[in-house]
Amino acid sequence: MIKDQSTINIMLADDDEDDRNFFNDAIKELKINNNLTVFKNGRELMDYLERPDIVLPHILFLDLNMPSKSGNECLTEIRQNPKFKDMSIAIYSTSSSDKDIEETFVGGANIYIKKPNDFANLKKVLREVVNINWQFHTSGLNKDTFFFSI
Repeated sequence: MIKDQSTINIMLADDDEDDRNFFNDAIKELKINNNLTVFKNGRELMDYLERPDIVLPHILFLDLNMPSKSGNECLTEIRQNPKFKDMSIAIYSTSSSDKDIEETFVGGANIYIKKPNDFANLKKVLREVVNINWQFHTSGLNKDTFFFSI
């Protein structure tokens, strides 16, 4: 949870340009003090995360269906690296299939968000997710609280 006006570092990996713009516009309208870093695919994200000079995100929004490296492949690599053990990962996908939800839950994601197709709902989802106290949320993580819907 953001209690003061400190900056929250947010990353988004999504291959769909419209979805990236939609997300960026929604974050701006929330008037949250943030640094948003956007990646066009999983390979770009992982190349960036391997750099030694980066500031890790407080939360990473990760699309599942991307070229060059899927969200599931990124999730697996991130969770295998101790450097990223405290990174909160929100799966951010158009899919709401039980298979995708189950795989990402088991794979170590913190929350699963079906992409809203309406701007007001996207802002509502982002406001809720960005303000979650992740330390508390992940201590009681279970499959019932994993799939986030508004």
